[in-house]
Amino acid sequence: MVTGADGFIGSHLTEQLIDNGYNVHAFCYYNSFNSWGWLDSLPKEKLSKLDIFMGDVRDPNGVRKAVEDINVIFHLAALIGIPFSYHSPDSYVDTNIKGTLNILQAAKDEKCEKILVTSTSEVYGTAQYVPIDEKHPFQGQSPYSATKIGADRLAESFYRSFNLPVVIVRPFNTYGPRQSARAVIPTIIMQLLKGIEKMKLGNVSPTRDFNYVKDTVDGFIKIAESDNTIGEEINIATQTEISIRQLAEEIIKQLNPTAEICTDDIRVRPEKSEVNRLLGSNKKIKELTSWEPKYDLEKGLKETIDWFRIPENISKCKADLYNV
Repeated sequence: MVTGADGFIGSHLTEQLIDNGYNVHAFCYYNSFNSWGWLDSLPKEKLSKLDIFMGDVRDPNGVRKAVEDINVIFHLAALIGIPFSYHSPDSYVDTNIKGTLNILQAAKDEKCEKILVTSTSEVYGTAQYVPIDEKHPFQGQSPYSATKIGADRLAESFYRSFNLPVVIVRPFNTYGPRQSARAVIPTIIMQLLKGIEKMKLGNVSPTRDFNYVKDTVDGFIKIAESDNTIGEEINIATQTEISIRQLAEEIIKQLNPTAEICTDDIRVRPEKSEVNRLLGSNKKIKELTSWEPKYDLEKGLKETIDWFRIPENISKCKADLYNV
């Protein structure tokens, strides 16, 4: 089962698991439109192989029902927008912490074979040393990251207290087709494709370690299939970094060389909340699995830009607005 299967990474993971021949249950967020999120864009022959469960990870009853007869859980359902967490932190506690607790409790009762809990590189905060390995201290620099730290530690406690077969999977910044307009790479691409000459960004000095989504998904699957990962916290990282300015300049060069970068104050994080440097170590994942990234940034950006060029995809995006 994949929770958050209707989202960005979750839909790619669900699709790849289908392609790999697994029997996949997709836990999607219940809504009155009966939308399956990005799963609605999959070919009918793939959708026909899916078992869809509409629910809400915040509700322990629905979660318990969804987990019946499930062997492996990929838990990706979460609230992830950092700016939104500044003014609505309660919703992050309910979804990220209580939702994870519901998954862990149900998995324990159903005696699931493996539970992969999705973390984030944001739990590390600004790097105190690089590359950031799994022993790096945690820093709650936003309500979002604080709730993910809490969810991680709950997962650890269930492993230590009940011997629940949990793995904490910690991707660094993932990008690619289907990503939300609130993330930096879609923000840059959309503004340029819409012909905006003065492109609005926040702080462009921080550095990030970007994973192409297919590499992130491959990391999840390799971790799930390995016998060496239970009880571990594992980064998925390329172990390379680029500043947001350098990233924007590279995409500008490809799409509109005359465009300029402008600072939009509303997009700038509070000074103590900004994560200034993220550069992850991938030593552990390579030691425990056969994972190797297959995409460099140039190749990944090309596939991402090509996807956003499709009129149907770019038409869904509000490029002229700040997407929180």
